[in-house]
Amino acid sequence: MLSKTLPLLLALVLAGCNSFSRSTPKPTVPLEPPIPAVGNVSLHTATQLPAEHELLEIGIVVFDLPAQLAGQTRPGESLYREIAEKEAQYLPYVLRNTLVESNQWGPVRVLPEADPSVDLNLAGTILSSTGLTLELQVKVTDSTGRLWLDKTYRDVTTDQDYPGRDPFLRSFASEEELADNLITDTDPFADIYRQIANDLLAMRNTMEPAELENVSLVSQMLYAAELSEATFGRTLERGEDGLLRVTSLLARDDPMLQRVETIKLRHHLFIDTVDEYYESLYQQMQPSYALWRRYSRDEAIEDKTQEQRTSSRADPESGSFLALSQSYNRYKWAKLFEQEFMALAAGFNNEVAPAILELNRRVHGLSGTLEEQYRQWREILRQIFELESGDQVSR
Repeated sequence: MLSKTLPLLLALVLAGCNSFSRSTPKPTVPLEPPIPAVGNVSLHTATQLPAEHELLEIGIVVFDLPAQLAGQTRPGESLYREIAEKEAQYLPYVLRNTLVESNQWGPVRVLPEADPSVDLNLAGTILSSTGLTLELQVKVTDSTGRLWLDKTYRDVTTDQDYPGRDPFLRSFASEEELADNLITDTDPFADIYRQIANDLLAMRNTMEPAELENVSLVSQMLYAAELSEATFGRTLERGEDGLLRVTSLLARDDPMLQRVETIKLRHHLFIDTVDEYYESLYQQMQPSYALWRRYSRDEAIEDKTQEQRTSSRADPESGSFLALSQSYNRYKWAKLFEQEFMALAAGFNNEVAPAILELNRRVHGLSGTLEEQYRQWREILRQIFELESGDQVSR
């Protein structure tokens, strides 16, 4: 009797495991069908500094999250949303480092929002991030309104991208040992950032020197217009192609323009500080994030393997006692791994929380989140410009 009922009991247990697995939240949902991976990419670097008109300043805005993460209420999904929010601040800094490494650009900074004082604003959305695959939507526009890039990138990691122990042996090592073993000079998804950098460079190489110079001039006047629209708004006009151009330039020794440059210098000192905060967050996150991504990759691979096993159960032998016993053992280990994975997600958020708090601490007398401080600072500089300009006019 026992030999007849045991396979049925095992089948019921497996069905319950299947149900639990399907309800387990995942970090993000990849696009269907997936776009081709970027493959192995070499970064195009400059051996010497490019010409001045090519040294455009780049602002990388903190990445957006996919719409799927909005309004999630199932248990456990808040853990993944927290991780995604941290990734949105971490990944831009990896891209920033890649652009700096290429030696093709002027200053490159990570910023909380688009900035009118930089030449290129890069916005990104994390479409999928599992440790196994990374999918980013990237859009880049320059100060004139010209679209440089609007493309979706996808990269898939291999075992070689993640040095370290076999997943089944990791329980014998401490978290510190694992993190140290997983941190390398090369990001697992380095190819995706190299491809973005190469595509930006390719776009720049299609433009004439005069066009690049115009981008820098427009950036200068856009920032001046933010300080005083009445004074500097007339220096810009939009052409038939929809792009901004500088129609009139003030003399370099014009007192108002010199004052704009002074205010802009203060602003860039501030956004340099903001960029340093993102660097600090990147460094503090790196050990925990390296460990998290390795486990995330293992879980994604396990999910794919499980799907393949499920689809193969139509085999006549799949209902045998031996097959069910083997499946039960696999599910038992999968559930243990799943519990460890969820605990790691919670631990990652707790580990990185102090760095996020530090990022949003009061700066130079400003308060609120970093985004709010950034807006306050821009308003303060505008008011300073108005006061100083008014004083100059009254003399």
